[in-house]
Amino acid sequence: MAYANYEPIIGTILNMTRGNDCCSQTMSLRTENGIVNFMIGPETHVIDNRPLRAGLRVAAFYDASLPVPLIFPPQYQAQIVAVLMRDEQIMLNEFDRNLTARDGSLQLNLARNTNIETLNGQNVSCNPAGRTLLVYYTATTRSIPPQTTPRRVVVFC
Repeated sequence: MAYANYEPIIGTILNMTRGNDCCSQTMSLRTENGIVNFMIGPETHVIDNRPLRAGLRVAAFYDASLPVPLIFPPQYQAQIVAVLMRDEQIMLNEFDRNLTARDGSLQLNLARNTNIETLNGQNVSCNPAGRTLLVYYTATTRSIPPQTTPRRVVVFC
């Protein structure tokens, strides 16, 4: 699966409502730029299978290459939803053999306490370089590229 077109929107869940059927929901997020709605369906990956509820800070990724209805507030189909801690950032990108993001925007310095796992929660014991990674982090250096020691890395195999 190609994740290159996935874009995140970070916000706080205002509410969750039932969708058109039993297997879908609508999630309304309050973001810095206003309200954004996301459709959550059976194909949406919710990291850790966490129940989504009002008040949680999340990052919802959508496929920017897909058409979206021209309505207000904007409405997207969520592909991935990840719950974030306070002041935590998240990035989904391909990382090279030096653990530098494809676009050069971040370099990872893995530590012993960095939790590295697959999308389904299995521990990864090999080097995650050369793969698409979902990276949870807080602080970065002011170097170019910025460097961080992530709290968690989810490997997309």
